[in-house]
Order: sequence, then structure tokens, then C-alpha cells
Amino acid sequence: MLEVEHLKKYFTTQKAVDDISFKVNKGGIFGLLGPNGAGKTTLIRMITGIFYPDEGSILFNGKKFIPDADYARIGYMPEERGLYKKMKIGEQAVYLAQLKGLSAADALVQVKEWFIRFEMQSWWNKKIEDLSKGMAQKLQFVITVLHRPELIILDEPFSGLDPVNANLIKDEIFRLAAGGASIIFSTHRMEQVEEICDHIVLVNKGKKILDGTVSEIKQEYKENLFRIAATPFPALNGNELFEVITKKEESMTIRIKNGHTPNDVLRYFIDHQSNISGFSELLPSLNEIFIKLVEGTSLSRQFQPNQS
Repeated sequence: MLEVEHLKKYFTTQKAVDDISFKVNKGGIFGLLGPNGAGKTTLIRMITGIFYPDEGSILFNGKKFIPDADYARIGYMPEERGLYKKMKIGEQAVYLAQLKGLSAADALVQVKEWFIRFEMQSWWNKKIEDLSKGMAQKLQFVITVLHRPELIILDEPFSGLDPVNANLIKDEIFRLAAGGASIIFSTHRMEQVEEICDHIVLVNKGKKILDGTVSEIKQEYKENLFRIAATPFPALNGNELFEVITKKEESMTIRIKNGHTPNDVLRYFIDHQSNISGFSELLPSLNEIFIKLVEGTSLSRQFQPNQS
């Protein structure tokens, strides 16, 4: 649905975005990740037509992106609040929907439907300044999506939300994607990315340093770590199959050495009369991979063996 091809954007001598390309599939949930100052916001501003790229192109459904013509096809929820504090909520939602191309009647229908879905009917005559941060976040999400955009860009959409409302927004993200909307999701919360996104791109210092599905990336950066639960443990002296990373009363985390397989380890435990009650591979989290690539640290040092 969206293709970003060799985008570049320079500010004086700084390369804010330096030759970045990626694709967002129709109905996909795409994670755009990176540390502060990596170039994410500049990328988003080019995709939404706020900035023009110095080089490269942006395609919507195979055609060149034209900001004036394609503006209504995008819903953008920035991290910073973008609502009028003194304006009544219902009136503001209808007004902003009309700016995105809906008729007054259609805008009113859509706003009412979303307010009912999010249990916001009683907010209609309140002002933005009267809302809590979480309430304002729900409203901003509704305003972002009520004109039925084809591309939805969400920057830290769960900020300020309690667990109940965070789940509400998450369910709506899945529902919108299932309905064919393409979603770009930007956040610093890696556990949310693992739960929500199909595909991710990681940028750092203006460059793309990672691109793939969540499962592919976790497989690529795995370190041959496993957890095995067994009693009793066999004697480990002289063992050439694996090294022990941590050991508890009835379980241990091990790293299988090159040239050996999980079946070799299981056979070793069975041959030593161990009763095995659990055996699982430990994959690194996206947070661990993020730190490794951005800071250049060792993944082994970041890995927490007590996590599955």
C-alpha cells in the first residue's frame, strides 16, 4: 500500500534521513522504531506531506504521493497533542472530520458511532482542557481514524492510557487492520511492538539498520539459548555439549555449543537418568535486539535468562 524508496532529508549538514526504503502492506501493522533523534519523526513528516524529501519517492498503491490529493487518505496521531483546548469535544471532532473530506452529515454519524464505541457520549459538550491525559488520548485516536483513512500513523498511541483503555485501543488497531487499513506504529515500548506489529524497521542516525518480520528478526538474533527443567541434573564435569548460563534448583539456562543440537542435549540428560519436565528455546526480545544494534552492546550481556 505504501512504498518509501530511497528517501533522503538533510538539515544543513545533518542527514536526518539517509537513503531509507521500506514497504507497508495493505492491512499490515508496521513498526517504525528507533532511538530519539534517529529520523523517525522526519520520516513520518515526509510520509504525511509536512516535509518534502530532498531525494527519493513515496508511492501510495503504486502511484506517486501527492500531499494535496492524498491528504484525506491518511490519519496521523502525533505524540504531541494537536487539539483545540477551548473547543467543545463533539463539535471539534465533527469539524476535523469535515477537514478530512467527510460531509457534515457523515461526519456527525461517524463521530457518534465512535463516541458510543468508546463510551464517550457524555463528553460531547466538554472541552479538551477538562480531560485527563488518557481521555484526551482516546479522543485523539478517534479523530485520527473516524474519516476511514487507508493509512493510519500512530505515534505513541498508548501514552497516558490505563490498561483497560490501552486494550481498547489495541483491539481497534487490530480491527482496523483486519478491515484493510495499513498502520504505521511508532513507540519506544518494545513489548507492545512484539504484541502488535507484523513487520518492523529500525532506524538509527538516519539510516535503516533492521527490516523484517518480528519472528524473522528474533530468529536471526537468537543465541542458541535454552531452558531445561529436569531432576536430577546429570554431572556436568567434562560436558562438551553446552555451557550453563544460570542454574536453579530444578532448571537451568544453557547455551548449546556449535556443532551440537537440542536433540544431543536431550539425549545427554536421558542417558544420565534425568527426568525432563520442560525444554524450550529462549529467543531474545526486541528490546534486547534494539539495545544491541543501537548501542553496539553484546546481546548476551543484555539477555535476561529468567525470561522466556
